[in-house]
Amino acid sequence: MMEAWHMPMAELEALRNARHGDPFAWLGPHEVAGGLVVRAFVPDAARLFVLPAEGGPPVPLIQRDGAGIFEGRLPERRLPFAYRLRAENDGGVWELDDPFRFGPTLGPLDDHLLVEGTHRRLHERLGAHVVVHEGVQGTRFAVWAPNATRVSVVGDFNAWDGRRHPMRKRVDSGLWEIFIPDLGTGAAYKYEILGADGAVQPLKADPFGRAAQLRPATASLVQADADFPWQDADFLARRTERQSARAPITIYEVHAPSWRRHPDGRFYSWDELITALVPYVAWMGFSHIELMPVMEHPLDESWGYQPVGLHAPTARMGDPAGLKRFVQACHDHDLGVILDWVPAHFPQDRHGLIRFDGHTLYEHPDPKRGFHRSWGTATFDFSRREVASFLACNALYWTQEFHADGLRVDAVSTMVHLDHGRAPGDWIPNEEGGTENHEAVAFLRQVNALVAEEAPGAAMFAEEATSWPGVTHAAKDGGLGFQFKWNMGWMNDTLRYIAMDPLHRRWHHNLVTFGMVYAHAENFVLPLSHDEVVHGKGSLLGRLPGDDWQRFATLRAYYGFMYGHPGKKLLFMGDEIAQWREWSEARELDWWLLQFAAHQGVQSLVRELNQLYRDIPALHAGDSDPAGFRWIDADDAEHSVFSWLRMDGEGGEPVAVLCNLTPVPRLHLRFGLPQPGVWREVLNTDATGFGGSGMGNLGRVVAEELPAHGLPASAVVVLPPLATIYLMPERRQNEIEGENHAEQP
Repeated sequence: MMEAWHMPMAELEALRNARHGDPFAWLGPHEVAGGLVVRAFVPDAARLFVLPAEGGPPVPLIQRDGAGIFEGRLPERRLPFAYRLRAENDGGVWELDDPFRFGPTLGPLDDHLLVEGTHRRLHERLGAHVVVHEGVQGTRFAVWAPNATRVSVVGDFNAWDGRRHPMRKRVDSGLWEIFIPDLGTGAAYKYEILGADGAVQPLKADPFGRAAQLRPATASLVQADADFPWQDADFLARRTERQSARAPITIYEVHAPSWRRHPDGRFYSWDELITALVPYVAWMGFSHIELMPVMEHPLDESWGYQPVGLHAPTARMGDPAGLKRFVQACHDHDLGVILDWVPAHFPQDRHGLIRFDGHTLYEHPDPKRGFHRSWGTATFDFSRREVASFLACNALYWTQEFHADGLRVDAVSTMVHLDHGRAPGDWIPNEEGGTENHEAVAFLRQVNALVAEEAPGAAMFAEEATSWPGVTHAAKDGGLGFQFKWNMGWMNDTLRYIAMDPLHRRWHHNLVTFGMVYAHAENFVLPLSHDEVVHGKGSLLGRLPGDDWQRFATLRAYYGFMYGHPGKKLLFMGDEIAQWREWSEARELDWWLLQFAAHQGVQSLVRELNQLYRDIPALHAGDSDPAGFRWIDADDAEHSVFSWLRMDGEGGEPVAVLCNLTPVPRLHLRFGLPQPGVWREVLNTDATGFGGSGMGNLGRVVAEELPAHGLPASAVVVLPPLATIYLMPERRQNEIEGENHAEQP
């Protein structure tokens, strides 16, 4: 006859079959009349004993069934009661801590803030964390799965057996948690989830997992919460100024696994990139490195834009601490670090977020909002507060824990437009019948405000390809609150223009001039990104018309045009050495090209442009200010010549930018200038040092008091073929010539 304290058979069978929704109600110590009852599940044990922490003889437990469930009564004991278990079988004896004797690791505030969507430190509370809990070292796990009827942590440490570590459900929030004693850093784990329909889901990686196995393995890895010895306080203190709209920002976009490769095809680690990539970018004169997504992703060919581990730096490059060392090294070299971030969508890999607890959870439940057919991906449900908080806290995670100086938010257009990239009938309008995704807009404003508050000086960059108004305007003014927006219109128009035969460019002059109509509507970045050198588009050099000389000259002239145009600058890796081949993630860049003078010349030009852009306020301070730009002549379509002035808006010396985008030298063109006197040729993309013909103005022109183009002075200038030149009043040039370049690493 069973005594009152014995576990009922129905409960026992539910535990044995991993179908119990509340294992902590029965396992572990529980008060009963006259003492405690202790129950444990140890499948490999034939005999099990309780070892009281204060000493005393072992207390044997009764084996209730062959699966390994034991229970026993301990008279005159009360909670709290600390103990260990001793297990025996014919193969030996071992001791273990019972995970079900430990109390919760989360509190009511975690429940409240998660449901409210205002938790700012979710990555510190959810996921796996090595801690000392109630005097014992181990790992606490917490995961959000409100539709689950049972969640277990599984891994090598429990033979991937979901019966051994079922978690405690926090009813108010849908959070599940457990503390597993004696489990530490490096343990591989997943979550085994029983859905509301009773079906066991595919094993899931941890949405808050901070490290992951190298593909094709897909488990999360326990990481210690060790403090990283950051030494970049001075750099961070200067971020607000150095990432302002008036700062010289030149970005080198990098796909880390293919920048360089070992001869056997292995990726460089973060530590190897510290010694190779970081000094190279600093020597080239860029102000920032932008890393294409470094979050864990299953498929190399996705370049990281379909992440499954939003909190885990990819294992392809080493451990997470390696990325922190890389960021520290960048800061040591006065380089900012921007991470590409993908909050728009996620892939449907079974171990990822898709139908995480057997139900649509992270994705919108309506497939017309929760699925993007063009990409075959799920889209986040921004209307759900817990999901918006998950993503917003993830942005804080990268800016706070990894000291990222900014996030470039991918695919903003697909977030704010319900119909972007979707066929008719494949989307549903908002409540007013429009295409705006109000929930996504609210989320973007939320995350931009959070980053501004919690990571002072960090900048948010939007890849937004439409004319959505106010992307870089403050939310209080109806904007989205980004600091910068990629100027996709400028990129598309100008690349289309330079790919034309020069004979035809006169008929498409407006492709270049139209960009100035809206150039100051936002704080723009001019991006020549990875998207422009893949998918059959060819390299920048390879798409240009003419013979090899004309191609190199056109590319140099285009770079000069770009750096003289309002907007911050971004070049994808390989653009600076004039790659012939289209970029592929499967191989390193064609560094061998630098044995040829033409490629060395383009690299030298980009380095010189970075230096001039940084040193001359007129080229950067007025990027976002209409007062920083004035056309000299926007209408010379006949010659395909463009000319304008750049100013810093504060009375500094101006720069005249003159572009000839035909292979015909222009020997006697007169250009208006704001003042008479000597104007020095501070840049000539046709210089022999850059691989050009050396045609120019012998370093200077003299402006007369002869009005032209609405300006009080003018000068006759020689414009070399397919070239851009910069002119400055002589006194400022003398200052620039006194500055020295660093030596090449």
